[in-house]
Amino acid sequence: MSFLIYGANGYTGELIAREAKKRGLNPILAGRRADAVQALADELGFQYRVFSLDNVDNVVEQIKDVDVVIHCAGPFSATSAQMIQACIKAGSHYTDISGEMDVFEHAHSADVNSQAIQAGVVVCPGVGFDVIPTDCVAATLKQALPDATHLSLGFSSKSSLSPGTAKTSIEGLGTGTRVRINGIIQSTSLRTRKVDFGEGEIQTAAIGWGDVSTAYHTTGIPNIDVYIPAPDSVLKKLKMADRMKWLFRLKFVQNMLKKQVDKNVKGPNEEKRAKHKTLVWGEAHNANGDMKVARVTTANGYDVTVYGALAVCDYLEKNAQQQKGSYTPSLLMGASLVETLPGSDTVVVS
Repeated sequence: MSFLIYGANGYTGELIAREAKKRGLNPILAGRRADAVQALADELGFQYRVFSLDNVDNVVEQIKDVDVVIHCAGPFSATSAQMIQACIKAGSHYTDISGEMDVFEHAHSADVNSQAIQAGVVVCPGVGFDVIPTDCVAATLKQALPDATHLSLGFSSKSSLSPGTAKTSIEGLGTGTRVRINGIIQSTSLRTRKVDFGEGEIQTAAIGWGDVSTAYHTTGIPNIDVYIPAPDSVLKKLKMADRMKWLFRLKFVQNMLKKQVDKNVKGPNEEKRAKHKTLVWGEAHNANGDMKVARVTTANGYDVTVYGALAVCDYLEKNAQQQKGSYTPSLLMGASLVETLPGSDTVVVS
């Protein structure tokens, strides 16, 4: 199989490239910065290519000989549509490590799905921590409670952010809390609730996590929200951000905050990732008040992303002729996908 990692010089792209080397795989590394991409490729002994995403036809020429693209160059709001279009034209399977709701909505649109089917390729965004664990929990809960009308998901981790994730979070400040209500994604006032991720109840707040999109495409459940831990200090900041969404939507404010990320955010090292596993939780209930809860513990989110991206890539190599169109990870590989990744345990439903 031939696969290409675009954005290989970024934090997570480099982690995927290094894990591929450990496994004896031979990806092509690619990105926009020649110096950084070449240095990593030379160190690992991989081929490399340098190109931007400004011209889709040029991207097609760069990827037409590869079976799978693992797209790691975020924020994906600015890069995914171009790469999806290029992959469909080139006949290459598209995957990415995005966690961005609007990216998922675009990838799962009827137009993209039909184009991917016609081209005979798979479009599967979110093959990392967002959204494999929560997507698999959602799929498991749908199996346990087929008539569920409401789904809540969440995760708890003490891991620090990578530069890409931090920039995505900054973009989310402008949209505020988004949830799915009666099948439609909507902005809402800040939601809070108590959640037991497996270590006792803690205070949480809803965020516009990618599963508001993907869990709907996986399960069809019409009401979905997603929660993260929010102690009083964090909750206070979230309430302030919610009141100031208008400010965070301004382009110069976004750019200023992202420049600070470039200066100050590096991403967790291997030791810190090993220390901070992730607790994932989900709760579904139906119109009769029946409820099911699911939990799973995974490796650190960034390690899950590395393992997940390569697992989906391997799957597409072996099943490329059997599936085509737009998929979530669990629709592509089943609800047990998360359990097959290193560091993950079994999803437990109660």
